[in-house]
Amino acid sequence: MKKLTFVLMLFVTSLTAWAKPQTVTLDLPTMNCAMCPITVKKALTKVDGVSRAEVSYEDKEAMVTFDDEKTSADALIEATTNAGYPSTIKNKVN
Repeated sequence: MKKLTFVLMLFVTSLTAWAKPQTVTLDLPTMNCAMCPITVKKALTKVDGVSRAEVSYEDKEAMVTFDDEKTSADALIEATTNAGYPSTIKNKVN
C-alpha cells in the first residue's frame, strides 16, 4: 500500500513537469503613447501563470511567456482588452 501511495504522489507531482511554457506575440495596434507599454505589461504580469512579458511600443506588440497549465492566450487577450488595449495573436511559439 505504501508503494502505491508513493507512486501516486510521484505521478501527481510530475504532472506539472508536463506543462510546457508557451510564448505568444500579441499585436497591440491601439498603443499610441510611450506610457501604454507600462500599462499593458502590468496587466499581463498580473495574469496567473505569466513568467515574462516584453512590450514594445515601436512594434506595437507584446511577447508573453506563460504556463499553459495556469492560463491561455485568450486570458492574455482579455487582460490587455480590460486594460484598454485590445489585442490579437500575431504569432504563437510552442
